[in-house]
Amino acid sequence: MRHGVAHRKLGRTSSHRLAMLRNMSASLIKHEQIKTTLPKAKELRPYIEKLVTLAKHGGLSNRRLAHARLQDDAQLVKLFDVLAARYADRQGGYVRVVKAGIRRSDATPMAIIEFVDRDVSAKGQDSGPVDTFGDDE
Repeated sequence: MRHGVAHRKLGRTSSHRLAMLRNMSASLIKHEQIKTTLPKAKELRPYIEKLVTLAKHGGLSNRRLAHARLQDDAQLVKLFDVLAARYADRQGGYVRVVKAGIRRSDATPMAIIEFVDRDVSAKGQDSGPVDTFGDDE
């Protein structure tokens, strides 16, 4: 029996699952909308909503707690400066999960997870050409 077992394993070890949630939450904060599988989106929603709640309360200790869960300095700044101010009057429900059909290759249900009242211009903001040769001189 699975009494008291709260979260999905998603076919990963606990360290891989934690790293995946950190990466997905950083991507969601950066782009404000990402497409993923439905079970991953459903697991990401409470993770990101708790981060937004920490940001809304503010303070150094909450910033350190959020940094421990997110581990991305640039997205931490956006979370505390932009998103916390945007959702200051909202009492929860910062993220929505919208079903997006079935993936053709393996018939996995897909979903779009996005912030409510999101900034549309944030999507794909770093999808330009990538310098893979390191010619920064």
